[in-house]
Amino acid sequence: MSNSAHQNPLFLTTKEVADLLRVKERKVYDLAAADEIPHRRITGKLLFPADEIHAWIDGSGQLRSRERPNVLAGSHDPLLDWAIRASECGLATLCNGSRDGLNQFEAGTAALAGIHLPESDGWNIETVAGRGFPDAVLINWATRKRGLLVSSELADEIHSINDLKGKRVALRQPGAGTAVLFSNLLANSGLSEDDLACIKSRAHTESEAAAAVASGEADASLGIEAMARQFKLAFVPLADECFDLLIDRRSFFTEPVQRLFSFARTTDFQEKATKLGGYSLTEHGSIRWLSA
Repeated sequence: MSNSAHQNPLFLTTKEVADLLRVKERKVYDLAAADEIPHRRITGKLLFPADEIHAWIDGSGQLRSRERPNVLAGSHDPLLDWAIRASECGLATLCNGSRDGLNQFEAGTAALAGIHLPESDGWNIETVAGRGFPDAVLINWATRKRGLLVSSELADEIHSINDLKGKRVALRQPGAGTAVLFSNLLANSGLSEDDLACIKSRAHTESEAAAAVASGEADASLGIEAMARQFKLAFVPLADECFDLLIDRRSFFTEPVQRLFSFARTTDFQEKATKLGGYSLTEHGSIRWLSA
């Protein structure tokens, strides 16, 4: 057999496909069983046609009219923001909320979108599946502690959503995952924004929400534990949320995205998550949804 045949095999093994997709071999078997990935059974052995696998990764063999820019849109996450800078991966960020991230992704103006949208039984998956994105994968970035950021002066008064009645609250922009969750929490408590003394300006990032409380402009805001620690605010935990990255399947294999995820496997990344607080990386890197 020639050297070129060894270097460019006609078929890939389950392990080779798993390594290519950066998933466990069990996931590859599941994809094959559901006929969601090109495969053959030859003499009882599961094999994957190399050219069809690469075409599947690129999007059913159809070439894109243009490359997606190296932009990460969607929701703001302090750990992700730090990792992009520390890894020097070259991704630009456009953080204006989860809904905007989905719209940017659909328009092809972003390769990735950070989202944390609450659903009836979890986070993000129903929303992404409902949009019908082709050639995309949803990968977990982290699980975050979400709750109320409260000024130290009112730490003894605010212990729940109900305690926000009449208080000055910093809201997030419409379409942000935090805004969606806060609306749900208010409704479950029998309240609405009319029951609050909402401040005029909207916070567009986690740090802006925390800064509004720390500066005395607001009494409270819905935020993540990491920001409560950084701004020395009281924190009332309310939910463990999944912060996921929706990634174009072809863009996943580009240098910027691969460098980011490679950096996320380092000790420096683990230590930073611990230092920030409120993060769990147990599911980091796991595939939560794949387009058909």
